[in-house]
Amino acid sequence: MNRNLAVLAMIVFIDTAGIGLIVPVMPSLIHGLTGEGIGHAAEIGGWLLFAYAAMQFLFAPVIGGLSDRFGRRPVLLATLALLGVDYALMAFAPTLAWLFAGRLISGVMGASWAAANSCIADSIPPDRRGAAFGLLGAAGAAGFVLGPAIGGLAGQFGDRVPFVVAAALCIGGTAIGLALFRETLPASRRRPFDPLRANPLGSMARMARVPVVLGCLITVFFMQLASQAQLSVWAYYGTASFGWSPLVIGMTVTFFGLLLGLAQGVFAGRAIARFGPVRTATISLMFGVPCFLLLAFAPTTGVAIAGIVVGSVTGLCFPAMQQLMSARTEEDAQGELQGAIASTISLTAIIGPPMMTGVFARYADAEGPYFPGAPFILSMILIAVAAIILTVTLHRHAGD
Repeated sequence: MNRNLAVLAMIVFIDTAGIGLIVPVMPSLIHGLTGEGIGHAAEIGGWLLFAYAAMQFLFAPVIGGLSDRFGRRPVLLATLALLGVDYALMAFAPTLAWLFAGRLISGVMGASWAAANSCIADSIPPDRRGAAFGLLGAAGAAGFVLGPAIGGLAGQFGDRVPFVVAAALCIGGTAIGLALFRETLPASRRRPFDPLRANPLGSMARMARVPVVLGCLITVFFMQLASQAQLSVWAYYGTASFGWSPLVIGMTVTFFGLLLGLAQGVFAGRAIARFGPVRTATISLMFGVPCFLLLAFAPTTGVAIAGIVVGSVTGLCFPAMQQLMSARTEEDAQGELQGAIASTISLTAIIGPPMMTGVFARYADAEGPYFPGAPFILSMILIAVAAIILTVTLHRHAGD
């Protein structure tokens, strides 16, 4: 399984790095395709993000269900290969519509996260899954950190070059997977593909039959919705509050990504082994409250960085919840579970950015009270709600 786990980590890394690779060149690419100024280009970029997240929301249960039916290996490798083809096509996009079509396809193929996590449930005992889930989370964080940096360097040679690099990563990863990855789901544990279950509402409704899974899914929703403040307004918040340059913005994002990778890839498994998944999940999630409080009222960059450090502890929560949910889900429905989790996260990526940027705009303009940290107050409330829901759920049903 060690070899398989390494290949899975590589696939997750490529998925997240591929997204970040193209971020640095999107403004110039959109401008080149439309001739619009930076303001309108940003709006178009927002809709491109929306298109990607919407497809992930819709198709994560489909990918998970297909992997429950046909096995993890063909689904993972097919989606990765098709993602590479899609990036190659976007590298030659002649129109904005072509670019939108490419992002829609990327959202579908990028939903393979559900199948990747299902491999963990297939082949690792329930009491040790948290560490493996954390490793995949760390791989995703590494892609989040390194993707924009690689894309920025590649973009120096043209705004289409990062797409070519992303395509090469996907095709190379597919070749490695074909050579090294072994199927984790035996034929005896596969189930027929059911379209009624392979959709966000169907998969969530089925998963919600188990109280612990339902409580954790609701927790994931509020937790990820809170994190949208950091994802959506971080650059604007730093510029407005502290006059950050693009370099400082990039360094702080990289720093947080590294901390999150350490939390999930190194410390999550150790914490779960020592304290158990219930205590690890509930206690670590509570660190989100002081994190967002520090960010909201930070008077200096140093205090904001302290908030990042405190917030990284919450990275222990997600692997612990994944272990709890996976242990309570039938073996032939692990892909469906991971699809439901992925759809929940994608839903927050659809509604979170406009909500958080709207709050920021309301309190960072020339009218009314000036408070650029306002989105983090909303995030503090959301993370507190998540902590309460998770604590109550696990207190009542952890022994089920």
